[in-house]
Amino acid sequence: METIKGKNILVTGATGGIGSHTVKLLASGGANVFITGRNKEKLRQIALANKLAAERIFAADLSNSTQVELLKENYFKAFQTIDVLVNSSGVGIIKPLEQLSETDFLQSLNANLLASFLLIKAFLPAMKEAKTGLIINIPGVLGKVPMAGAAAYSASKYGLVGMMQSIREELKRTNIRITNLFMGGVDTSFWDAIDLRVQKDKMIVAEEAAKAIWFLCQQPVSGVVSEMVLQPFNHQAI
Repeated sequence: METIKGKNILVTGATGGIGSHTVKLLASGGANVFITGRNKEKLRQIALANKLAAERIFAADLSNSTQVELLKENYFKAFQTIDVLVNSSGVGIIKPLEQLSETDFLQSLNANLLASFLLIKAFLPAMKEAKTGLIINIPGVLGKVPMAGAAAYSASKYGLVGMMQSIREELKRTNIRITNLFMGGVDTSFWDAIDLRVQKDKMIVAEEAAKAIWFLCQQPVSGVVSEMVLQPFNHQAI
């Protein structure tokens, strides 16, 4: 396994339940971590808790190309290279089709697919220049197996998987690796705004979900974990 000590790692969605725990694990392991999310105050709190310097945080809406360019600019002011990109940002809109609005659908595509496109478009050139790097995306299990009420969410996550498979083909002659983490239900605030009866006590604990990402950041350079599936042992929907 590769050590994360001294690695330059960008974590998006750092203010979320999984993202914040991932930041803690990476920072405590000696990685140089840069964090981004939409809530500036939460970013500051996470930075303070993990002893990250102020120049290692930047609040941004990743579906906005101008803000992604500013994120890129601020990141490379802090670090000269990027070793690992952990793309854990996104939104979850779970509704039956008749309740799903055009705004809901577009919001899902913008936050989960367009944002990932803009992010990779911004940071992949630096990896190509260094001829190495690791990109970890978290499509979630609904990017592999659909669920009733998840038309918008699955569309955005299936799109992410397809996009990354295509990009992987473009990178075959490089040492840049891509990993997709298909995660089942995780006990985070993701479910708070969703009108779906679930058993959160049977979900993956957020800290354990973060450990999966921490593990993937250490995969050996001689190979790649193309995908990992991590699901709750028991079904969590009621």
